[in-house]
Amino acid sequence: MSGTRIGKVTFDLHLHRFLDERGAVVKKPLPPFAEDPSELLSMYRWMVLARVFDAKAVNLQKTGQLGTYPSVLGQEAVSVAIGSVMRSDDVFLLQYREGGALFMRGVPLQALFLFWGGDERGSAEIARHGNFPVCIPIATHALHAAGAAFAFKYRGESRIAVCALGDGATSEGDFYEALNWASVFLAPVVFVISNNQWAISVPRQKQTAAPTLAQKAVAFGMPCVRVDGNDIIAVRHILGEACAAARAGKGPVLVEAETYRLGDHTTADAGSAGRYRSVEEVSAATEREPIARLRAFLTSRGMLRGEDDAEICASIEAGVEAEKDAYLRIVKDAPRQCAAMFDHLYASLPPSVARQKAEFIREKGDAP
Repeated sequence: MSGTRIGKVTFDLHLHRFLDERGAVVKKPLPPFAEDPSELLSMYRWMVLARVFDAKAVNLQKTGQLGTYPSVLGQEAVSVAIGSVMRSDDVFLLQYREGGALFMRGVPLQALFLFWGGDERGSAEIARHGNFPVCIPIATHALHAAGAAFAFKYRGESRIAVCALGDGATSEGDFYEALNWASVFLAPVVFVISNNQWAISVPRQKQTAAPTLAQKAVAFGMPCVRVDGNDIIAVRHILGEACAAARAGKGPVLVEAETYRLGDHTTADAGSAGRYRSVEEVSAATEREPIARLRAFLTSRGMLRGEDDAEICASIEAGVEAEKDAYLRIVKDAPRQCAAMFDHLYASLPPSVARQKAEFIREKGDAP
């Protein structure tokens, strides 16, 4: 991660990328993994899986079978790159558009459907695979990431924490406190900003006067780097370097991945995005989306044929559909589904909370 040296900090405003919008190589040499068809096809499948899941979730919400859901359309490369570089014993602290990384870390699709359906069993399953709960409050988990990473350092472990945030999170005080604390104590944590250009309806330009979000790390003595968030080769490469640095005891790193949110902020404000951004802007961003870019690269290298692509997509579609059906069978148990909110508060429920749970189930017409 080269750039202008300011004290001990690497301050780099250059946008790192290997592939342009059409999937053509613009920087050589490519990282070794980018020459391996099996590695690239694996990442391609994970990105397609994240997108198919996303479409299913949006449709479920529209039919009243899922709660409010935040689409990841157009941001698949960042989460899949995160999943590609993390080790199983690392800890992942996520915002709410990182389904691809969760799936790569072993979380079943059904669990994420359950979570967005309001079932705490989904959240418990997410945590079982070395992840913190999905963080709906903005930037509060950045502090948790700094603390968890310091615990690894204190215990002499080689684990790291990876914290995924949106651009809006960089406008929160918790974000700055977390960066400062992590830098002071050289906590092994990588902060990954998915800069999708919009914090609900507020464009990045109205959130900050800083030319980049990455450079906010400079004030805390933290290395920072920008990467094209729609070029998965570049994102994985940069994150791999950042994770290696954190793991080697060099302290925290901030990575800003520039991408674009192609859909609405969430299904709760479906259709609202058209009121604050133009059709032309979204159309131009669609031309830069990550899956088409990697597909073009794979095709040009002879790593992916049209019939193979169709088979991959059909197989993934069938698998996601099966997971969706399994989720819908579970939600028929509505009273017990709602009662699960009591089950993950304590190792054993205090008597007062146990009474509340029993009363809740009785009122819902189901025996405890």
